[in-house]
Amino acid sequence: MTGSMYASIGGLKAHMQKLSVIGNNVANVNTQGYKTQRTVFRDTVYSTYRSGSDGTQVVGGKNPSQLGYGSSVASIDLDMSSATYNPGNPTDVAIVGDGFFLVGDKDVADVIDPTNPDSFKSLNLTRVGDLRQDANGYFVDGTGKCVYGFLCVGVSESGEPIISDQLVPLRAPRMQEVPVDIKTGQEITGAGLDADGIPNTGTEGVDWEYRKVIRWPQYQQEGEGDTGTTNIKLQDAQKQVGGDDQDPDAPAQYEPLPPATIDGITINEKTGCISGTTKDTKERVIIGYLAIGSVTNPNGVTHIGSSYYTAGPGAGDLNITMMGGMGKEVTTVNAQGNEVKGMKYVNGSIEGLYREGAQDDPNDQVDLPEESLINSSGKTELMTGFLEAPNVDLATEISELITTQRGYQANTRIITVTDSMLEELVNMKR
Repeated sequence: MTGSMYASIGGLKAHMQKLSVIGNNVANVNTQGYKTQRTVFRDTVYSTYRSGSDGTQVVGGKNPSQLGYGSSVASIDLDMSSATYNPGNPTDVAIVGDGFFLVGDKDVADVIDPTNPDSFKSLNLTRVGDLRQDANGYFVDGTGKCVYGFLCVGVSESGEPIISDQLVPLRAPRMQEVPVDIKTGQEITGAGLDADGIPNTGTEGVDWEYRKVIRWPQYQQEGEGDTGTTNIKLQDAQKQVGGDDQDPDAPAQYEPLPPATIDGITINEKTGCISGTTKDTKERVIIGYLAIGSVTNPNGVTHIGSSYYTAGPGAGDLNITMMGGMGKEVTTVNAQGNEVKGMKYVNGSIEGLYREGAQDDPNDQVDLPEESLINSSGKTELMTGFLEAPNVDLATEISELITTQRGYQANTRIITVTDSMLEELVNMKR
């Protein structure tokens, strides 16, 4: 076959691939948070019939003579720019600016390690903030993936919420029904209770009564010794439901407490703070803060379907940030359990535990990499009650469709003409 036929075949393949990209863009013209793609062509292999020369004092130079063999798809680019926003439910959230929501399964929190910022990439990225609370109190998106952020783990003596720097799925605190002194309003605990958990003195309804109280998430240390790595995990509050009183060595049995029912959930557009009112106690509580993922090259993220991306090769580092610079403003706890102002690292309050032989010297702190710093997300804000619309320009896509169709037709015509010429050459033998 002649070179023109090879070149046209390459052109047909390239235009067909571009047509697939256009078709995908048009198909997602109403997909929330969809980012349009663009096909870039490049010319391909060349045969050199005559090389060029610079010339001499006697003769002039010559240009090289080359014959190309068509085109190919050089890249399919992703355009992460924002377009418009569509009204949605009260708990829908759209990101205005750069960044992604961080979502994943519940067990992803177990692999997040501040000494290895690449572990952050186990989380998926999305621009679609169709958030809601499931039956277990977790904040999830439309496909059921948990939304990650920084949980509230209690309230300080001054009434300020205490925020953990552990990157975990956001969830409502737990509720437990306990005996409370009617006069003082204080929970009756310890020696004031008998073996069945009932107050030793007083009468129910007169001196004490059962009330529901909030139980915040708790820190649980895992692993110890000189050969292992000590880790810490944020766990939902539990209650003891079993254990052999006759055998002190028998392990106690625990089960998680039921989640609090939260009404009037609001999300702060400047800080990403999620708050609400508990239905049982009518308390206004802060549940936590949304974490925002920021990558070096937003256009380099990798599609994995269902409006999710991963920070794969080409995207650069994935940094965990908080909106409004709240990482420096909130109250948290350090490795010694003391309240401190500001969160420096993701999971950084326990930085001394992330090393082998952590029990040898509790004052020996490990240096965490800069990529695990909790920075501000800059000018990124939220728009509540909205979802991000796709950035597909239908007029542009239809125009590209027409030019692609004409390019495809022209390549088929080259093949037809080449075939006619070859037929004439064959017929010369007759």
